[in-house]
Amino acid sequence: MDFIRDLTSGVNIALLGAALAVILSGIGSAIAVGKVGEAVSGLLTETPNLFGKALVLQALPGTQGLYGFIIGFMVLLRLGILGGNIPDLSFAQGMYYVCACLPVAIGGYFSALKQGRVAASGVVLLSKQPDAAGKAITSAGLVELYAIFALIISLLFILQAPVA
Repeated sequence: MDFIRDLTSGVNIALLGAALAVILSGIGSAIAVGKVGEAVSGLLTETPNLFGKALVLQALPGTQGLYGFIIGFMVLLRLGILGGNIPDLSFAQGMYYVCACLPVAIGGYFSALKQGRVAASGVVLLSKQPDAAGKAITSAGLVELYAIFALIISLLFILQAPVA
């Protein structure tokens, strides 16, 4: 019974939120960067001189993973995990952290997948019109806006989060 009580402590629940932020946004980014990488590989077999433009398109969906990492790191800092001064949080306070991490976890996951699809389409555009790289990058960048919104909301919640 002590194991269950320890497992559901407020700090452990808060750490679950941090883990969700990092893992879900990271999975979305990894899938998306991989999909765009497949498209880029096809492009580079025909036109290797477009590597620089294609690399930008491939890197764009990776930012959601970075945003999840930032939120996870902020939770660790806020809880004092990195400093060794770990507070005693209630279950409800821990759940606050989980809820604070959900925007970047869910928003990061889905926006990375969608941005990967747009970026892969941009690679196809690049193969047909090499001068249209700006249009392709702009289209993929528009999806980024929603990942940034999720990052900001999660960050604002964490900065207002309870600390014992």
